[in-house]
Amino acid sequence: MNLRLLGVMGALALLPSAASAATCNGTPKRGCLLPFPSNVAHTKKDKASATGRRVAFTRAEMPANAQGVHIDPTEWNRSDGFSPGQAVIVHVPSLKTQADFKRSKIVPDTDLARYRDRKQPLLLLDEQTGTRAIVWGELDANSKTNASRNLIVHPAKNLVPGRTYVVVLRFLKDKAPKGMWTSTTPAVRKALKRAKVARKSVYLAFDFTVASDKSLTNRLLSIRNDAFKQLGDTDLADGKIQGAAPKYTITAVKDFTPEENSKLLRTVTGTFEVPCYLNQAGCPAGARFHYSSSAKDALPTQMPGNVQEAPFQCNIPRAAVGAPSRIGLYGHGLLGDETQINEDNIQDMSAEQDFTFCATRWSGMAVDDVPNAIEALKDFSKFPSLPDRLQQGILNTLYLGRLLKHPDGFAANPLFAGLIDTSEEYFDSNSQGAILGGATTAVAPDWSRAVLGVATMNYGVLLPRSVDFDTYGLIFNPAYPDKGQQITILALAQMLWDRGETDAWTQHMTTVPPKNTIPHAVLMHVAVGDHQVANVMSDVEARSIDASTAELPARSDDKTPLFGIPRITSYPFHGSAAIVYWDGGNQTPLPPVTNVPNRGGADPHSFPRKTPAARQQKSDWFQPNGALTDVCGGLACRTFNFSG
Repeated sequence: MNLRLLGVMGALALLPSAASAATCNGTPKRGCLLPFPSNVAHTKKDKASATGRRVAFTRAEMPANAQGVHIDPTEWNRSDGFSPGQAVIVHVPSLKTQADFKRSKIVPDTDLARYRDRKQPLLLLDEQTGTRAIVWGELDANSKTNASRNLIVHPAKNLVPGRTYVVVLRFLKDKAPKGMWTSTTPAVRKALKRAKVARKSVYLAFDFTVASDKSLTNRLLSIRNDAFKQLGDTDLADGKIQGAAPKYTITAVKDFTPEENSKLLRTVTGTFEVPCYLNQAGCPAGARFHYSSSAKDALPTQMPGNVQEAPFQCNIPRAAVGAPSRIGLYGHGLLGDETQINEDNIQDMSAEQDFTFCATRWSGMAVDDVPNAIEALKDFSKFPSLPDRLQQGILNTLYLGRLLKHPDGFAANPLFAGLIDTSEEYFDSNSQGAILGGATTAVAPDWSRAVLGVATMNYGVLLPRSVDFDTYGLIFNPAYPDKGQQITILALAQMLWDRGETDAWTQHMTTVPPKNTIPHAVLMHVAVGDHQVANVMSDVEARSIDASTAELPARSDDKTPLFGIPRITSYPFHGSAAIVYWDGGNQTPLPPVTNVPNRGGADPHSFPRKTPAARQQKSDWFQPNGALTDVCGGLACRTFNFSG
């Protein structure tokens, strides 16, 4: 974090003096994008799209930074709908304080069963059927004034791509905004009738369409399919390796004596070649996808001869001598790099469980992307370069996976020969590596089992809840000083982030893979009270991938902990998805019930991976016929340093 902090602090000195910022006071009007998102205000009909609609933001209505520069909506307007995990933002004049919110009886994240109440004020309805989606609301705790403090509505399970949903607020003190009913569509009115919602009870009702699966996934699938076709493999659904291994170069080798490192035998570093689908040679940070067509549904293409030389590092354990190690890819944390596999807990996993781990950088959100991230925080018109390069980074990870598993790849090199077992490959990750790793696993051709450590998703919801964002707030806050507007900007960003992180891929992560892809099994490990990634969004991910849970967390503020997540009744559990909460005890308080970070006590973010029992559970999952085992003796799982 120190290097990243230095980069941010250096950028602060380069910020231009703030001009008077264009303000948005949160009142429901088109110029502020609120309520957001809305089909009536923010889309238009488009027969060519899979949903029949197309996002249609104008630049004038997009948020402006302190220099008066409005966000360029061009990339957003390629989408045919909004995010499956879309944060819905509404200004309700009577909801000024957290006490107001509590009195409103809007379903909170701590009591999700209330979404079914007969007179629940907040409803999220499937427009076609009128049935309720599980949902929760919160009042933005970051806004400093009542005028910019908005209600945020969250799906508690991701919405179905391509479906249209109706947001309903009723039984509030406020009168319906003038003209609300004349702007409400017949489809909305029919949905209200199906749900038996009386018109006189309604403060606000509007609909929005979730982007189609095609709009969300086609870019990444297209570059994956083309890149593997270049290796000679067009059938990625059979789980068999065809064609050639990616090209690679070894640049350094370090052999360790037992005195130097009792866990590792050898570290191998180098680069490997991946087709590049960005619009600059070599896929540098800040580059965008290259398109050969201006059509909104166009797919990325490779400029002739354009490749990325991606770095890699592999750590071979000493245990591999005489007992060839299992192989796995490791996904690193926030804006880091491949050297994170040198951390003690990952070396412990290698030594204890005989694993060779290899890693590359998550291009798009790696250490060399920090300057571009800073520029995007100052002007979100530059933000689309991040998710574009992020999808290239996912492709890089898949290519490294092929290189590690292919018999003509690393296995054919004397440095690895006889030390690795390539019959099965696995994916392990932590933090950012898990947020991106769900999407990567959904499209992976060479591993079928993954562990997502401190797993969660949806950066647009996570960032206000993460202490990691404090550093980047030093850039974001002066650039976009209106706190109410910041939440809208992050909700907008998620529409593009979806393409390269787990939020848009939950429907494909396990037993219903995308076309030309194998199915997968996923284990989520979560740290109770995590300071960096929000537990509430881990729960949303678990519901969205139909995960089952082991024992309930040792502590919870929820009236029904892990509501809507099935319980595991016997072990070993052979299901396709599971979630396990690990608790470090009262050294860390439970997370706040508002959208702010947990700052109390010790940060448990790294506790699960440092716990031998958790590593054993991962190892048991990482078997050809792996399963979730009960390593906690039928009790809530506790970390190595639990304090009760």
